[in-house]
Amino acid sequence: MLCPRNCGVNRLTGEVGLCGETAELRVGAALIHMGEEPPLVGSGGSGTIFISGCNLGCAFCQNFQVSQDGMGKVVSPEEFAEICAALRDNRAENINIVTGSHAVPGLIEGFIAMRKAGLEIPILWNSSGYDSLEALELLSDHVDIYLPDLKTLDSEISGRFFNAPDYPETAKAALLKMTEMKNDMSKVIVRHLILPGYLESSRSVLKWFADNMRERALLSLMTQYTPIPNRSKQMPQKYLSEREYDTVLGWLEEFEIEDGFCQELVTGSDWLPDFKRNNPFSSELSIPVWHC
Repeated sequence: MLCPRNCGVNRLTGEVGLCGETAELRVGAALIHMGEEPPLVGSGGSGTIFISGCNLGCAFCQNFQVSQDGMGKVVSPEEFAEICAALRDNRAENINIVTGSHAVPGLIEGFIAMRKAGLEIPILWNSSGYDSLEALELLSDHVDIYLPDLKTLDSEISGRFFNAPDYPETAKAALLKMTEMKNDMSKVIVRHLILPGYLESSRSVLKWFADNMRERALLSLMTQYTPIPNRSKQMPQKYLSEREYDTVLGWLEEFEIEDGFCQELVTGSDWLPDFKRNNPFSSELSIPVWHC
């Protein structure tokens, strides 16, 4: 009952939830990532840890090898702390947990081991926004910065592409909880990836953000949508156009959203990660530290 899926399985006995994972914590890769928002990268980069499995399952997930295809290795709390220490030793500005919503108890054990080992580095919760309020309460004493997605407020879109028709209401509640816990707009950064062909979905997201989170969180508008080659799942098969990009920028002005970040228009698949490589990204974007 840990996440909004409410699978009801006993993962402590080895059963798996819809996330594809037991209660054991598995990690796919850890690296210094230079491609996050500027304050998260700083001068040293973000110490990014990709957690195996995911409770959402987006059709166009760029990290699908780790989040959906089973890549990863079981790590103990002490091994997790060692990975964090290696990231710190490579000048990481923070520990950036990617897709950990289904693994909260194991991660908390890792966070405790990390602090016992003397690491005071900030912890960043990088999630899809599909977090339960109960899980966020468990994380409240450990997480310093929240980096959730707000993918869509259209249940038809979330049902089709994420297999989660309840995503809109779940994510809105989770994001509001994050701002309540932090009460500091620099500690909550809400990401929204524009889907080509679905601009009205983005308009609804921006309007809701302006009405509910402006001056409580920063917005990070992302344009890097990329169709994933050789994937059987249904997804938009084009890149964002300049016309669509300009339209969404106009809505930022209309809704008076001024605080945050806006990605330049990005097209092409050359920068897509491949987690079968020791360094999944290009050398300009990341420095590998640990691989399963």
